[in-house]
Amino acid sequence: MEPPVKRKRHDDDGFYFKSYSGVSIHEDMIRDSVRTNTYRLAILRSCEQIAGKVVADIGAGTGILSCFCVQAGAKKVYAIEASAIAEQAKKVVKSNKMDGKIQIVRGKVEEVELPEKVDVIVSEWMGHFLLYESMLNSVIYARDKWLKEDGVILPSQASLYMAPITNEDMYKERIDFWSDLKGKYGLDMECMIPYAKKCIFGSVQIEEVFGSDLIAHETKVATIDISKVTVQELQSVKGSFDVRCFGASKFCGFVTWFTVTFDIPRKESVLLSTSPSKHSTHWRQSVLYSHDPITVEQDTVIKGTITLTPGTKNSRYLDVALKYTVGELSEVEDHYTMSDDGPS
Repeated sequence: MEPPVKRKRHDDDGFYFKSYSGVSIHEDMIRDSVRTNTYRLAILRSCEQIAGKVVADIGAGTGILSCFCVQAGAKKVYAIEASAIAEQAKKVVKSNKMDGKIQIVRGKVEEVELPEKVDVIVSEWMGHFLLYESMLNSVIYARDKWLKEDGVILPSQASLYMAPITNEDMYKERIDFWSDLKGKYGLDMECMIPYAKKCIFGSVQIEEVFGSDLIAHETKVATIDISKVTVQELQSVKGSFDVRCFGASKFCGFVTWFTVTFDIPRKESVLLSTSPSKHSTHWRQSVLYSHDPITVEQDTVIKGTITLTPGTKNSRYLDVALKYTVGELSEVEDHYTMSDDGPS
């Protein structure tokens, strides 16, 4: 058997940008009122920094954030978008009579040119698990190339959180499911269980988690200053955690979520949170399931480290390395992948 062909980065980018050409993904993002209202509030509250200034909207999509910037008084907005949705963004801009202020720039950030430096960069770059899809790299590129020395980045900071959770129903619904088929259909499909476990316990699961599922307080495992972070630093994002359980329950794995902060001089900051204790967003939460539930008691210590690195097959994907102990049990080492072409 011949080895699988490794796609080149430009092929990966082509697949990535094609996925943003349709309407569904943009509909999902704009329907997310937490996301859209928070960005609108942050942009309008930043009117002192935006009014009369030049803005770059990185990954502009339908152009909605660019339009918000014009509402905040921007003199000029360069809406940079590599996917075919850019053609629809032109129509949105024209329909709102903003074509005199917003210029749609079709192409990758790393390949297009702007005729001037910008005062503000705005971007909704966050993916699942914060760093999935690695669009932050493009924001960094734009920052270093076009942002003026005293320029503003919106959002300005991102933080990643994690906490242990319980969810025994998942094991029954997704693992015991294969055993139950014999009684239901008269077919033995338990041979699927090893493969099901490999898929579920080897990849990040995107699910809606609730605050009541947490069995200990969350830990902030990483903070990114978007005005200073480098692409090299994003090659390995590490964090540690050390928490005590609330009471008797079954530890089933970890949930992660993120926040981004819009720091606004002389005004209250604006926070966008994807916490399971807040209103749901289209990002939901990212879950790392353990192979088997573990009984924990009041004050059982769960501690360890987490490391995020770009995917080995595709740098837009994400690899997660987890090391942890539960109470006095032996240390566990797990590895999870996050991609759009693997099993889940």
